[in-house]
Amino acid sequence: MTEKLFRTADGRPVPAVTAEEMRAVDRVAVEEVGLELLQMMENAGRNLATAARERTDGDEPVVVLAGSGGNGGGGLACARHLANHGRSVSVVLDRPADQLSGAAASQHRILDAMDLPISVGPEGLSADGVVVDALVGYSLSDPLRGTAADLVDSLGDRRILSLDVPTGRDATTGEEAGLAIDPDTVVTLALPKTGLAGLDCSLLLADIAIPKIVYERLDIATDGIFDGAYLLELTEHRTDS
Repeated sequence: MTEKLFRTADGRPVPAVTAEEMRAVDRVAVEEVGLELLQMMENAGRNLATAARERTDGDEPVVVLAGSGGNGGGGLACARHLANHGRSVSVVLDRPADQLSGAAASQHRILDAMDLPISVGPEGLSADGVVVDALVGYSLSDPLRGTAADLVDSLGDRRILSLDVPTGRDATTGEEAGLAIDPDTVVTLALPKTGLAGLDCSLLLADIAIPKIVYERLDIATDGIFDGAYLLELTEHRTDS
């Protein structure tokens, strides 16, 4: 049974899901209902950009760390929305651009056409500004390695907004098998993940336009959670349903 580990600012309980349950949500949304991953990541990026704009000074530069797949695609969409609103933004990838796939590759093509600064690896990290962490999402199963690990190791004491789940943290258990990001804010997508419980940071829930029917088919009660808002502030609740 899905746990009600969180609640909204006005006290409404919000169900939390494991990585396996979130995979089921994505599967039903894409394969049965017809929502496309690129649509969901576009909404993720827009909401992430909104959170970044609201939590930073207008003159503060933003650097987006992006991996491949859905999480990276959301981060790259975020970079575009920030640039469109006049923010100074650069992107640092954890792999060469020709190794990106799916939503991340599609979003990268747009940024490339915009001539947005894009580099690979820690050498591309600017010395200041807020960091948007879109390296690895809820699919993490092993300790970080390679360029992603090097990027996390290079961050030092930076202000960080993580997309969905902080890189290096298990979405289900919250465990950190090795290097992991310690964010100031997490913008989690669709539903909060069980592994976010206990994090000492601000937690926002972003609506990425998954239809209610998806949750109904999986017996997840979400009535009224997003009424009137696309971004919701969450607090811990910790009561089992």
